[in-house]
Amino acid sequence: MADAKVIPFGSPDDGRDRRRGEPVRAVQADSGTSSDGPGAASGGASEEHSDGAARAEAAGGAWEDKLAQGLAFLRRRVTGEYEVDDFGYDPELTDQVLMSLLRPLYEKYFRVEVRGIENIPDDGSALVVSNHSGTLPLDGLMLQVAVHDNHPAGRHLRLLAADLVFMLPMVNALARKAGHTLACSEDAEALLGRGEVVGVMPEGFKGLGKPFADRYKLQRFGRGGFVSTALRAGAPIVPCSIVGAEEIYPMVGNSRTLARLLGFPYFPITPTFPWLGPLGAVPLPTKWTIQFGEPIETDGYPAGSADDPMLMFNLTDQIRETIQHTLYKLLVQRRSVFF
Repeated sequence: MADAKVIPFGSPDDGRDRRRGEPVRAVQADSGTSSDGPGAASGGASEEHSDGAARAEAAGGAWEDKLAQGLAFLRRRVTGEYEVDDFGYDPELTDQVLMSLLRPLYEKYFRVEVRGIENIPDDGSALVVSNHSGTLPLDGLMLQVAVHDNHPAGRHLRLLAADLVFMLPMVNALARKAGHTLACSEDAEALLGRGEVVGVMPEGFKGLGKPFADRYKLQRFGRGGFVSTALRAGAPIVPCSIVGAEEIYPMVGNSRTLARLLGFPYFPITPTFPWLGPLGAVPLPTKWTIQFGEPIETDGYPAGSADDPMLMFNLTDQIRETIQHTLYKLLVQRRSVFF
């Protein structure tokens, strides 16, 4: 057998790929064995180093892109080069700031599970009707994030809010920027006429401020004004059921005296508030489920149906019963309030 040829390291024939400076896996002609010596180990380390450097460079590029986007966003804010609609909705601020602030609460704290999001149409108007609970209206905000982050067509939910929301300093401006508007038929019809997805919680303060003993028992849905609005616009009505919000602030009492002094519809007493001061305002980390039901079509009704009080009553009752039945079903399936 011929002797194996010895090639000095660093010579022109040392087995290195001159284009990349990496060792190549050579096969000795005479022995038929591969050379997995120190040069091969060195090559593996070199490849790992290159991969690490590439990842670091990509991460640095991503941070540079984010910084550039952030600076561009601030420039537009300062110069006023951004758009809002006639309701005050600021889509850029909502997408880049408000949703980013709410998302950790949605994903990590309440760990919201969304079902049936495909029941909201990909285009055109729709009216999402949901139960309302939790002492503070966090369910409305979580519902908005659920539609924003999960709908395949990237729909945005425009919530109808109570008068009190637009009477509070700072809250008023933020609600307008997030796309909320007054809960009145005129605003709702205008939004549906533009093909928007509109959200309404007909229980209002009756549902939001109900005692903990009445959790998941729907209150009255009013006189069916939302049904009339959907019929006039020919928009489908999507029932929505939210489980988990009832337990974030268990309301065991209501100080009516303080409520009257502050101009609130109620003043909640919970196991932690006001006894623990600001800490008592931290919601309990319950596990949430938001389910969107099958849409109820309204475009097949004859003209003038929106003025039929019996039809309004029947449709309102149908929607309420659908949401209530779904709530009971979700509660049976739930393993725990917190998991």
